Amino acid sequence: MENATVDPLVPARAAKRRSWKLPRLDWRGTAAVAGFFLAWQLAVILALPGFDEIPGPWEVLNTFVGEFLFSADYWASWAVSFQRVFLGFLIAQVIGIPLGLFFGINATLRSLVFPVFEMMRPIPPLAWVPLSILFWPTNESSIIFITFIGAFFIITINVFEGVRSIRPEHVWLARSLGAGTFRIFRKIMLPAVIPSIAVGMTLGIAVTWNVVIAAEMIASDSGLGRLTWEGYVSSTPTVVVVGMISIGIAGYLSTVIVDWIERKMMPWKAGR
Repeated sequence: MENATVDPLVPARAAKRRSWKLPRLDWRGTAAVAGFFLAWQLAVILALPGFDEIPGPWEVLNTFVGEFLFSADYWASWAVSFQRVFLGFLIAQVIGIPLGLFFGINATLRSLVFPVFEMMRPIPPLAWVPLSILFWPTNESSIIFITFIGAFFIITINVFEGVRSIRPEHVWLARSLGAGTFRIFRKIMLPAVIPSIAVGMTLGIAVTWNVVIAAEMIASDSGLGRLTWEGYVSSTPTVVVVGMISIGIAGYLSTVIVDWIERKMMPWKAGR
């Protein structure tokens, strides 16, 4: 009997097909979300303390379907907030990742710049709002700047700590084998800080949404933050809750996108 020829690519192709399967429904998470809305509705029906002025989820759903679901202005608010988050977050990565690497590699740069960096890092992003409005020519650019600030310090310090966590013996061994500075950077340092970059991205995207919503309430006439603020000013609790839920969903979608990018950056964790 002849031996069958085995295609070495079959396991890889099978794994690729499996990776495209739809994720299983997490019934525990679904039950938790359903239980949350049920408890919310019961608290409103029973008029528990603190829920006298709070609309129930059914009322909020009716308001959303009747006033926002088919409203171009509502979805434009989504687009504006996402654009601000994307630009601020992207600029923070472009500047923060190289700066964190240089802090870890170059002792001279670290001694000159890092003290100023550490002095500015504890300042809350919203404290920059008045100065950014005065400095930048438009409200839009000031909001993007504040959004950038929210993620910049987080990503920079995470990358810096990632470089510091590299064991010196690895660098010494590479140099003893003839590796140059650029090769050490590309083959040792850069792969070592990828997990730190991923952590910084995860933390940064959450802070970015927090900052952009607050900035929209203060210095903008558009976006999900402004929508929520207008609901408060007009004493329309259902609009406030619609805005809050929209912000939560938008933040969750952003986290899903960042998680996907992280899996692409760290393929060795895909099976975990």
